[in-house]
Amino acid sequence: MTRVRCHAICWSCIQGHRAHATYQGIPAARRTDISGLSALSILDTGERLIAATSLETIVEVLRHTARSAIGAEGIAVVLRDGDKCYYVAEDAIEPLWQGQSFPADDCVSGWAMQNRETVSISDVRLDDRVPQAAYAATFVRSLIMVPIGRPEPMAALGAYWSSPAPHDPETIARLESLARLATIAVDNANLAQARAKAERDLRESEERLRLAVENADVGFWDVDVINDRLIWPSRTKAMFGISPHVAVTMHDFYDGLHPDDRSLTTAAYLAAADPELRALYDVEYRTIGKEDGVVRWVAAKGRGVFDVSGRCLRVAGTALEITERKTSETRRSALIDLTQAIRNLHNPSDIAYAAAEVLGRTLGSTRVGYAAIDHDAETLHVDRDWTAAGVETLAGTLPLRAYGSFIDSLKAGEFTVIDDVRADARTAAAADALEAKDSFAFVNAPVLEHGRLVAVFFVNHGEPRNWSRGDLTLIREFADRTRNAVERVRGELALRESERRLRELNDTLEAQVEARSAERDRLWNLSQDMLARADYTGMMSAVSPAWTQVLGWTEHELLARGYATFMHPDDAPPTLEAIGRMAATSQPTRFENRISTSAGGWKSIEWTVSPESDGVNFIAVGRDLSYAKAREVELDRAREALRQSQKMEAMGSLTGGVAHDFNNLLTPIIGSLDMLVRKGVGSERERRLIDGALQSAERARILVQRLLAFARRQPLQPTAVDVGRLVENMVGLLSSTLGPTIDIRVDLAADLPPAEADPNQLEMALLNLAVNARDAMPNGGELAIVARRTSVRERKTSGLKLGHYVCLSVGDTGCGMDEETLRRATEPFFSTKGIGKGTGLGLSMVHGLAAQLGGGLFIDSAVGRGTTTELWLPISAMAIENAEAVHTAPQTEPIRGIALLVDDEELVRMSTADMLADLGYEVVETASAEQALSLIETGLIPDLVVTDHLMPGMNGVELARELKAKRPELPVLIVSGYAEAEGVDPDIARLTKPFRIAELADGLSALMPVTSP
Repeated sequence: MTRVRCHAICWSCIQGHRAHATYQGIPAARRTDISGLSALSILDTGERLIAATSLETIVEVLRHTARSAIGAEGIAVVLRDGDKCYYVAEDAIEPLWQGQSFPADDCVSGWAMQNRETVSISDVRLDDRVPQAAYAATFVRSLIMVPIGRPEPMAALGAYWSSPAPHDPETIARLESLARLATIAVDNANLAQARAKAERDLRESEERLRLAVENADVGFWDVDVINDRLIWPSRTKAMFGISPHVAVTMHDFYDGLHPDDRSLTTAAYLAAADPELRALYDVEYRTIGKEDGVVRWVAAKGRGVFDVSGRCLRVAGTALEITERKTSETRRSALIDLTQAIRNLHNPSDIAYAAAEVLGRTLGSTRVGYAAIDHDAETLHVDRDWTAAGVETLAGTLPLRAYGSFIDSLKAGEFTVIDDVRADARTAAAADALEAKDSFAFVNAPVLEHGRLVAVFFVNHGEPRNWSRGDLTLIREFADRTRNAVERVRGELALRESERRLRELNDTLEAQVEARSAERDRLWNLSQDMLARADYTGMMSAVSPAWTQVLGWTEHELLARGYATFMHPDDAPPTLEAIGRMAATSQPTRFENRISTSAGGWKSIEWTVSPESDGVNFIAVGRDLSYAKAREVELDRAREALRQSQKMEAMGSLTGGVAHDFNNLLTPIIGSLDMLVRKGVGSERERRLIDGALQSAERARILVQRLLAFARRQPLQPTAVDVGRLVENMVGLLSSTLGPTIDIRVDLAADLPPAEADPNQLEMALLNLAVNARDAMPNGGELAIVARRTSVRERKTSGLKLGHYVCLSVGDTGCGMDEETLRRATEPFFSTKGIGKGTGLGLSMVHGLAAQLGGGLFIDSAVGRGTTTELWLPISAMAIENAEAVHTAPQTEPIRGIALLVDDEELVRMSTADMLADLGYEVVETASAEQALSLIETGLIPDLVVTDHLMPGMNGVELARELKAKRPELPVLIVSGYAEAEGVDPDIARLTKPFRIAELADGLSALMPVTSP
């Protein structure tokens, strides 16, 4: 199968495919057909697709044009619905599958849509994704299938030929171009349908609005007395709170009248229907909505219609809702009463009570009051409230939380309206407590000062009430006017109190002036800021003691010289310019400059200066910025360290991914070369070449390990390591490696605790550091290896965690590094040794090792004084294993059998299969974990499973867990290009790519059961 992707719908793309297509293996007849096709057919198809406005049209365009556009012997359009693929249209030399459906998991079109990829099959009989039974009855021997739709494909376009052969890129590109044009057409069709629906909705909305406007004002009513029938249009029904579709009778009329108005309204109706009176029906009454409970005012007029005998046939007339007019009248009357009630009151409590009484009687409520609120304690403090007869007062202190959660709305400044305490979620839990206080419905108008809740104007009602807009407007006005009146009176009281205190102040003015002067002097003398009084001529007349504390100058020295003489030469001009602007504008200003100290240094001072009213002098306040500047420097360093850390992390991710791919490439190379070496293939010269190739591959393997070390993904087996013994054991190797011109000095602390490290990686790191030191001393010198115990007891910018460490340092007397080289020293591939003399991975590998172990790497160097590199390793909590106590188990041959090999990389799988075969296993290969499970479920009984870790779909760890659940005794070995397989259970054996057959054999020997020799 060939997978082709093309990411642009354009003619140049198609032409490019034509120019670079490879026709090898394609029948000449098919090449002739393809090359003879006209590009105009695709352009024409594209125009027709773009013009399509529905999915059905798109399908028809593809059915009539696709076959000729690509020169196929048949095409089919497939639509997906759920887990089924439906073949809805086709154009072929013989019938295909039109009208049929297939499971999406069992057909080529389903595969293309699920994987969002083009499928090119040169021989359908050789591809396991092709349902052979369905294709056997057709002429199809090869095909191309492309998905349609984005982001999730919802259709596919297939092209078919009767002979098996590979498909050239131009044909695939043409078909993919049609699919992309079809995708655009589907998007356009969806947009067109959405736009049409929006336009229909808009027209319907406009029609509803027109009807509402036309029927908004006057309603009519007609009582058919003879047939006892009441006729109300929707407008009249709305006045009684009844939906338009609900049938009505005279009972609805009588029951909808307010109890207080029912008698008078009924009498007026009966008088209009009385043959003797024939009165004009002209009344105003209130209704209570049958469905919504809303109280409305209605003005109705009408007359009776009588026959010649005097019998009343019908009473008919009009009705007009006058709620707003009545509300306005009620509001006006209530506000007049309020004004009259509080006109001559001078006590806040009396004003609040008078307002509450007027509003309570107007609304017919049970309790009204104006109360203070403790914002933090959430308590209500009522001095005096108005209550209806028989209703308990709330005077006292009440915890508002005990009566619901509406306190949160009040704190937010929200007007709180509760129609029914049992039905509202904010009060339902406290409904019993509220009803016990005769509060079945209530309104709270909050009073806020500086964003804090300080008071509330509350209205309680003795039964559930649907508060009307007029009710709420009136409550708001009463709340505002009451608050204004209360504040006015409080202001008057405060003014009188202020006048009284002013009189007292005049009597004690001299003593207070003395106290204030003493307080000012204390502030002047104790302030940590530098305070000064100066004039615009350049001299200071007074300075605070803080000047001497900060700068060291005496008061005499400061007052004897012009203030400009203390300024840094670069700062004096802008400072004097700022003071000049302040003199001209009489506006305060701020600036920063450097002021000299008596010790000869400079300090950064931030100044706030303000002119005095005399136009001659100004006041200056200076704050020492030394500490703030130091903090800024420290912050800049921390930011730079963070940027460096992020840079190294990004480079680590990149190099780790590259190393993983290299491991996959090296695995078949090393495995194949190793097999050739073991079998002695070729002449002596060829064997030397093979040995050389294997050595180069091993060097590449070491290079990949360094890349993984930098990326913190190298294979680590941390254990307790005796750093002192490890260094002593390596002295001989280091001596031979460094040469006779380098003197090695070893200084190991006697009390070194065990360090947490991988001994093999630590030896490599020490060797890398020693080789770097040797290269820095071309003329010889001294290499010092020092190991000591140390601790981190406070957070530093180094990034080390608090705790105890073993510090292993390697120092040299070489040329050292400049600042730029030192900054880049741990970057991968950065080297100063010249081309061919270093990989640039030594220090980066050590840096990655230290980070992965939870330690750190620190380098101190300067040109001409050498370099010291410190490797900090955390102290291990485990004891060092006694190497003498370790014994080797007797070597035995593992039991051979069937090995199931799972790897999606074909070359890696082939190389590993050869190794397993050489070890005596019968190898069964598969490219995915899903296929492996399928083989086991269909009867395969392997003795061993060797699986790659990172694969499409199910990965190796998931496969191992699945097998462990079903067959706990089955050995599983995970092979990974990353040496650390993230998420791998500790009890699952691992092997790192690349590997030789000996390493594979060792891994299997530790994993498989053994037999005695």
